[in-house]
Amino acid sequence: MRSSESQEQAVAVFGALVDPTRRALLDELARAGPATVTELARRLPISRQAVAKHLEQLVEAGLISSDEPVGRRHPYRLEPAPIRAAQVWLAALANRWDDRLTALERALDATPNSDQGAS
Repeated sequence: MRSSESQEQAVAVFGALVDPTRRALLDELARAGPATVTELARRLPISRQAVAKHLEQLVEAGLISSDEPVGRRHPYRLEPAPIRAAQVWLAALANRWDDRLTALERALDATPNSDQGAS
C-alpha cells in the first residue's frame, strides 16, 4: 500500500473512530464475533436504526464488512486491515517526530550555554 493510500485509509479509520458508539460497536464485534444489527442493538442502549447507520459508516471506512445473508440473518464482522493501515501511518508519524526531537536534542546539547561562564 502506498503512503498516500495508507494515509487516506487512516483518515477514514480515525473519522469513523471519533464516535464512541462506533467504537463500542467495534469493541462488541471484536469481543463476541460477527453479529447482526438486531443483535448489536440488543447489546447497546440505542435503537436498531441508529446501530444500522453507525454500521454503514464503519463499512464505508472498511472497518467492518457484511457477510452474505443467511436467511434473514445478515451478520457484520470486524476487518483488521484498516486498523493496521492506521497503525502504519501513526508509526511513520511517530518516527518522524522522534527524528525531529532527536535532532533538536543534539542541537541543544551542541549549543554553548551562556549561563555556564557566569559563575
